[in-house]
Amino acid sequence: MYKIANASEYLVITGCGIDDIKIAKKAWVLPGQSYSVLDISPVNYTFEVQAMSSEKLPFILPAVFTIGPRSDDDESLHKYAKLIAPHDKLSNHVKELVMGIIKGETRTLAASMTMKKILQGHLKQEMLKKVQPELNQFGLWIYNANYKQLADVPGHEYFTYLGQKAQMEATSQATVDVAEAKMKGDVGSKLREGQTLQNAAKIDSETKIIATQMQGQRKKEEIKVMTEVKMFENEREAEVTEAKVALAMKKAKWAKDSQVAELEASKAVALREAELQKEVEIMNMLTQTEKIKAEFFSKASVEYETKVQEAKWELYKKQKAADASLYEREKEAEAQKVTAEAALYSRQKVADGDLYAKQKEAEGLVALAQAQGTRIRTLLDAFGGNYTAFRDYLMIDGGMYQEIAKINGEAVKGLQPKISIWAGASGGGQGGDGGAMQEVAGVYKMLPPMYNTVHDQTRMLPPTWMGEITEP
Repeated sequence: MYKIANASEYLVITGCGIDDIKIAKKAWVLPGQSYSVLDISPVNYTFEVQAMSSEKLPFILPAVFTIGPRSDDDESLHKYAKLIAPHDKLSNHVKELVMGIIKGETRTLAASMTMKKILQGHLKQEMLKKVQPELNQFGLWIYNANYKQLADVPGHEYFTYLGQKAQMEATSQATVDVAEAKMKGDVGSKLREGQTLQNAAKIDSETKIIATQMQGQRKKEEIKVMTEVKMFENEREAEVTEAKVALAMKKAKWAKDSQVAELEASKAVALREAELQKEVEIMNMLTQTEKIKAEFFSKASVEYETKVQEAKWELYKKQKAADASLYEREKEAEAQKVTAEAALYSRQKVADGDLYAKQKEAEGLVALAQAQGTRIRTLLDAFGGNYTAFRDYLMIDGGMYQEIAKINGEAVKGLQPKISIWAGASGGGQGGDGGAMQEVAGVYKMLPPMYNTVHDQTRMLPPTWMGEITEP
């Protein structure tokens, strides 16, 4: 079906045959395609931004932004159609998106400006430079931006005090202006009286000067007029003389042209007669030439036809000989081709046999792997998914533990450990100093066998001051 959008709308078409989206004012919507209407009329966003200047002065900035899609840029329309158009442009989602960008940039810029620059309008200029690139990501364009009067944040009366200061300064300035006006009035009245007398005397003198100047100007104009009249009369007389001379020259030229024309006419007649005579002679020569050409052409044509027939006969004989040779070579080539195809067929069969054997071998390996996988899954399910028990079973089934025991037995085979047993004397539980001395004596009796054991295993000897080990 054929769809047409309104003046402030576009058609957004997607579906079969369209890679991304298609935007148009009017188009055919084919089966397998869907369309939606894109409204490009701008929207007003009214909000208040609470910010702080570089002097740490908080304030409230009421603003109204008129924002909408950029209709003169295809890339912006595509971004708007894909990112913003699926939502209602008056919805909270779009409003929060736009206002979040504007409020964030406003606070950042306000923090870098003094209150004086903000009041001078620098904030609006910088805002448009910063916010517009962010909105370009969504295909939006700022059509208008207006800021209302700055307001105080509750608890901070900066603008109130600023207004009171301006009011007091205006009152003081008005009092000073009244005093200055009164002073100027008194001085002005006296000044006007003096200026009146001065201007009257000045006007009288200027009047006399102007009257004298007017008389001199009138005489000067009369002399100028008389001079111009005389010059005009002289010019007219010169023009009449020039006209008479020009007329005489033209008459002489006309007489000359007439005589030249008569002479040229007579010469032209003689020249034309000579040209006609020349053309007659040329025609006679052409007639004789054509006659001679016809005679020679007839003879040449007969000779040409004869030679052509002879050449055709020779060509025919050579073509027949070439065809016979070509036929013989084609038959030889066909025989060689049949032999080559037979050899190729034999090689293909051998290759097919090898390929079939390899395929069957690969299928056997795949089947074995699948069987092993099935066995492992079955055993693991039988053990309830207990991987430790499944591992132990595989080690027992594969004889792993028997191999480990055999390896450990072979590792300790041939070792001859030496074990020293020492029994010390005991005093039979006597008390007093005798019992303590017996305990100390028992410790000293334990040292020789301990030194022997250390020497046998590490080949280390005790210090000489502690004793020497003797061979048994």
